[in-house]
Amino acid sequence: MDVTELARLQFALTTVFHFFCVPISIGLSFLVAVMETLYVVQKDDRYKRMAKYWGTFLVINFAVGVVTGILQEFQFGMNWSNFSRFVGDVFGAPLAIEALLAFFLESTFIGLWLFGWNRLPKGVHLAAIWLVSIGTMLSALWILAANSFMQRPVGYAIRNGRAELTDLGALLTNGQLLWEYPHTLFAALATGAFLVAGISAWKLLKKQDVPFFRTSFRIAIAVALVSSFSIALFGHGQAKYLVRTQPMKMAASEGLWETSEDPAPWTVIAAIDPKHQRNDFELKIPYLLSYLSYGKFSGSLKGMKDLQAEYEQLYGPGHYIPPVRTTFWSFRLMIAAGVAMILLAAYGTWLAFRKKAEHARPVYLKTMLAAIALPFIGNTAGWIMTEVGRQPWTVFGLLTTEDAVSPGVGAGEVLFTLLAFSAVYLTVLGVMAYLFVRTARKGPSPEEAVDPFHPSSGESIDPYGREGTGRVVAQ
Repeated sequence: MDVTELARLQFALTTVFHFFCVPISIGLSFLVAVMETLYVVQKDDRYKRMAKYWGTFLVINFAVGVVTGILQEFQFGMNWSNFSRFVGDVFGAPLAIEALLAFFLESTFIGLWLFGWNRLPKGVHLAAIWLVSIGTMLSALWILAANSFMQRPVGYAIRNGRAELTDLGALLTNGQLLWEYPHTLFAALATGAFLVAGISAWKLLKKQDVPFFRTSFRIAIAVALVSSFSIALFGHGQAKYLVRTQPMKMAASEGLWETSEDPAPWTVIAAIDPKHQRNDFELKIPYLLSYLSYGKFSGSLKGMKDLQAEYEQLYGPGHYIPPVRTTFWSFRLMIAAGVAMILLAAYGTWLAFRKKAEHARPVYLKTMLAAIALPFIGNTAGWIMTEVGRQPWTVFGLLTTEDAVSPGVGAGEVLFTLLAFSAVYLTVLGVMAYLFVRTARKGPSPEEAVDPFHPSSGESIDPYGREGTGRVVAQ
């Protein structure tokens, strides 16, 4: 592997590792804020107990996310100095605002929230966790504003061989960002929701602290349902947008070598042969690609061969077709994960509100534990499709990936840092996984539990976890 391939691999690994943490922070901070809001509004100590328990996962993840994020920043100067030099003026604004405003907001108030229990007034403490949640969402906004520029450059001018920011408003109203941000935000909410729902389902399966985890499951599965449908809605809108702005990426994601017929069928699976630029086998659904692309059952999409010829006329000689197999299958893996999330969340919501979740079939509760992985699979596959499908560009139409790599950096140096960073990430994420499992097994600590003989909600619960019948159950 040459320097460019190694640098790309290192960036991919570190970004994917860091992106494990970011959606958890966004999703969990929102859920914890909802739980504490219920505690303040309903004056029910059980919700306080929930906020504390699930907040433990949030704090663990937040600490790990800081470490993985810091290591990721080193790459821009190490492996991508030409990229940093070319877009530094554009990237500087959103990244500086993310660090100085959004990250400081969430890091400051998570400390106040963590150490402010029984020290701050309830309203102030509740405001702290909501500011943490808002801060995580603002961080995502500014990071995606920078990424959207790479997908569709706007608000800039080329001066002295560099891209310089001329219109911050154009950066924030970039059509790519307007679709990418809500799609990513709801994916993050689903990540936190499936984490809480999955752990709750596991506890319900084991019949441990049933009232606590039944309520946690209800809150999480409702958020999971809304988020999963929203992911599909905004993802569909983003795909339609990309048909117009990045047709090569969409052609690769559909395995279209030749311009499609009208109406265009959607390819479910295909045996792709990049060497001969053809598909040896295809399973298609008639009309569907036209509808997904244009909202009607007519219209064709340009194939990669025709787009290659157009790009050669526009950008000069070169190979402009991205890695087709990776783009094609990552897109389908993302879709499969999304569909599974919708089905599991829909059934779980019906189960939680029409009958008691702990009475669900064990196979569903076990599936929900495994389904914790689904948002991570979808997030990772979606990121791979987005970034790999843009190749050979780092900044679409302006800077190729090959030209973005740092000059003078050897393959051995990149390989060493790749292995070193990977070792650090695996260690840190291994510690996070261990702490997550340990916290999940332990459950809410007795110190945070509601007095079983004096529940604040008025519902009687005996100390063995069985629900009361309107009176205190004597031991």
